[in-house]
Amino acid sequence: MDYFHLYNRRNNYGRIFFQRENYLYFLRLLRCHLVEKEVDLLAYCLMPNHYHLLVGLELEILPMVMKSLSVAYTKAINKRFHRVGALFQGRYRSLPVSNDAYLINLCRYIHLNPVKAGLVDRPEEWEFSSYLEYAGLRAGTLPAQQLIREMVGGDGRYRSFLDSESLT
Repeated sequence: MDYFHLYNRRNNYGRIFFQRENYLYFLRLLRCHLVEKEVDLLAYCLMPNHYHLLVGLELEILPMVMKSLSVAYTKAINKRFHRVGALFQGRYRSLPVSNDAYLINLCRYIHLNPVKAGLVDRPEEWEFSSYLEYAGLRAGTLPAQQLIREMVGGDGRYRSFLDSESLT
């Protein structure tokens, strides 16, 4: 299994999520187009104009699952808001994760994204991130947490791991 940081943003830095329901719909699409297709979704964060995903999968299925995700979401948004054309700024970007240190720090980066962007003061205040599952504040089943939890030393350690960076 290979690990990747996947991300994309809106054309002209505009929004890709306009209402709370759009975020929730995208999360349902993640389950349908990634998780149910044998992709381990380790972490995610949906921001108003972009998204970050940390995934584990077999490399050959990456283009297929990401294309189906992007097309499904774009079609739904275009229909809902009576618009046409591309929603995203080209194809998604993918960066391979080369080692365990990068993997764990990438998870932290993804979860701290709304704080660093000034949208919230603490990561637990951002609803559209897998941080809430990692911190034990939500009993969601979307993120595959076991690998990251083991890397930080167990179930109760993720919040302190994240806080060690967020306070700097």
